[in-house]
Amino acid sequence: MSVIKLLGSRSILSRLQVSRMAYSVRTASQFLHEKAYVNGKWVDAKSGKKFQVLNPANGGLMGSCPDMNAEDTQLAIQKAHTAFQFWKKSSVKERSAVLRKWFNLMMENQQELGKLITEEMGKPLKEAMGEIGYAAGFFEWFAEEARRTYGDIIPSPVDSKRLLAIKQPVGVCGLITPWNFPSAMITRKAGAAIAAGCTVVIKPAEDTPFSALVLCDLAEKAGLPPGVINVVTCSRQNTVEVGKVLCESPLVAKISFTGSTNTGKILLQQCANTVKRVSMELGGNAPFVVFDSADVDAAVMGAMACKFRVSGQTCVCANRFLVQEGIYDQFVQKLGEQMLKQLKVGDGFSEDVTQGPLINSKGVDKVDELTQDAVSRGAQLKMGGKRHSAGENYYEPTLLTDVTSEMRCFKEEIFGPVSAVIKFRTEDEAVALANASSVGLAGYFFSRDLSQIWRVAENMEVGMVAVNDGILSTVEAPFGGVKESGIGREGSKYGIDEYMNIKYICMGGIQ
Repeated sequence: MSVIKLLGSRSILSRLQVSRMAYSVRTASQFLHEKAYVNGKWVDAKSGKKFQVLNPANGGLMGSCPDMNAEDTQLAIQKAHTAFQFWKKSSVKERSAVLRKWFNLMMENQQELGKLITEEMGKPLKEAMGEIGYAAGFFEWFAEEARRTYGDIIPSPVDSKRLLAIKQPVGVCGLITPWNFPSAMITRKAGAAIAAGCTVVIKPAEDTPFSALVLCDLAEKAGLPPGVINVVTCSRQNTVEVGKVLCESPLVAKISFTGSTNTGKILLQQCANTVKRVSMELGGNAPFVVFDSADVDAAVMGAMACKFRVSGQTCVCANRFLVQEGIYDQFVQKLGEQMLKQLKVGDGFSEDVTQGPLINSKGVDKVDELTQDAVSRGAQLKMGGKRHSAGENYYEPTLLTDVTSEMRCFKEEIFGPVSAVIKFRTEDEAVALANASSVGLAGYFFSRDLSQIWRVAENMEVGMVAVNDGILSTVEAPFGGVKESGIGREGSKYGIDEYMNIKYICMGGIQ
């Protein structure tokens, strides 16, 4: 029986709205799976070992997951390789139907899946539910793109030959994902891979394994065959071992990783011996430039949306605010006013909270170190600048002015709720400061000068530019960076090509 017959038909659900009732109940137990998922089965580690997953908001125990190792990972890879032999032969219509059903199931359960994210990594529930809508959108998008993996007929230089190019799935894909978007960073990769006809072995972040495992639950309900999706969970202690197996296994054809630049470089080295396909979405240091010609109020609203999402813990958050001297004081004043007005720190299950905890105390330590370094070098602390009284993993929304390029907060990715503002004089100076980084993921700027908009957009050394807007991520657009921010693109019509090989076929002897 085809996958389509098993699925039946289901209309596409509209995005659900956050209700007040969403804040009254925490994670539903039926969505919290304390086993890994391999070949369609819920399994423990062969060693029997487990690791605990804690709620960063209060340190409470959420549950435990199998602490898997190299042996467990090899088994998952073997099962994915076996499944690939039949999944690559499935019709694009069958893959599309499964992904569409998977999308519907995520949207039907948007509220409960959002609660899981909030409890697991701390982001406010409204943001968490927004992530579920965003994450599900990749399944919807790639359900459609599965049917558009066109090849080409190539004009032949001789009459006796016909030349064509077709696209084929690369094989088993190892997906290594971060904790800040524990659902969307999986669906953006897995949706494309599965649509292309690949199978996947996912290693989620040790802080957020439950958001990965619930996707397997829904995949099963959507009719995805055993072995097509597999999730290997492990503690921080076993992360290096598991990642190394994924990178070095000859059965794995591709690695897709989202995380730090330093870790990405290690994974690239490990992939070299088997010459794997790789996609790397690595660190950022996003400049946010405000020119004298900008609408200052719009720029401040864009800054708020860009900087404080997930408490500043995204790779595309504004990291360095570059403000032209003519509007510098005005921008700083208005930004401070909006920070006081809009931001409230606390547990993400509280309805009016906008800033949840950072992922762990180590993350808080880094943010505080960067803040104190800036102050010690002459930056002015206008607001915040210390741990928040809400708990160990919270940090006060912070505003620093008179920042210079010598400070660590200019050179390093902050990954926290700290706005570092730098004054500049000319457009050339702003572009030079924006490009003064070894990474180039996202860049933002505000201007009402059309010629300036074209010049700056083209001269910024980043993979993505937002003009007069603070939010640029969307399913339909390519996501990725240049320089040390990564290799490849995710999402959009280009995302599925990362999981396919182009095969050239030459047919001779034509009479």
